[in-house]
Amino acid sequence: MSEQLSPAEKAKFICAKRAMDFVKPGMRLGLGTGSTAAWLVRLLGEEVRNNGLNIITVATSDSTARLADECGITVRSMDDVKWLDLTIDGADEFDPNLYLIKGGGGALLQEKIVATASDQVVIIADASKDVQVLGRFPLPVEVVCFGWETTKGLIEEAISNLDVRGQAVTLRMQDENAFITDEGHLILDLHLERIGNAREMSLILNQIPGVVETGLFLDIADAVVIGHIDGRVEVRDINTGTTEFEHIDVVAQDNMFMDLD
Repeated sequence: MSEQLSPAEKAKFICAKRAMDFVKPGMRLGLGTGSTAAWLVRLLGEEVRNNGLNIITVATSDSTARLADECGITVRSMDDVKWLDLTIDGADEFDPNLYLIKGGGGALLQEKIVATASDQVVIIADASKDVQVLGRFPLPVEVVCFGWETTKGLIEEAISNLDVRGQAVTLRMQDENAFITDEGHLILDLHLERIGNAREMSLILNQIPGVVETGLFLDIADAVVIGHIDGRVEVRDINTGTTEFEHIDVVAQDNMFMDLD
């Protein structure tokens, strides 16, 4: 029931619900990863099961693919679909330019591949992800396992010369073991606190041997749908420069309030 949702979860739900307006029958659709994107998958599943929505989907992670399957959505491989009409995904942070930090869930590599193979990318996020300057959320950097400590040292040296506030670099752990991505890589989290020049940061990090990809998503997002805890939804379109506001009610008869575990 909706009454059981926290204000933060309601904000995630309403932005996912508003993002459904971007989905059209017959679309080739990229499904994002994370708690907000999970709401979208559930909403899509409702439309597929109840209204026969016909879509072709590609998932950005194994976890999203499993959830989509549970919701009755058929997922195909990126190699099979090749190009997408739309990807809807979450973000850990976004700034006024719609530059993003992604990868808190560890799926940044597949997320970036899917996003860059899409005609349109729509980000869904609650208002807490809206920042003036990126960097409060640790920046994930996916690296190969071989020589990862050397790669970590090169990253530490590189960021010491960049416009950042913090310089700590940590290996992401899961329980007592190193976190392993779906592609078999490690993730280093850069605790920068503030990224003064995201474009320079992205360029330099991607030149370091051993770095597979960074969680900086620049010039990729077309729009962001922002959910607020009071039911307000804000849609910012970076291409048109427009911002729209509306209110979405969360009612008890919504059927999407299924298990989140």
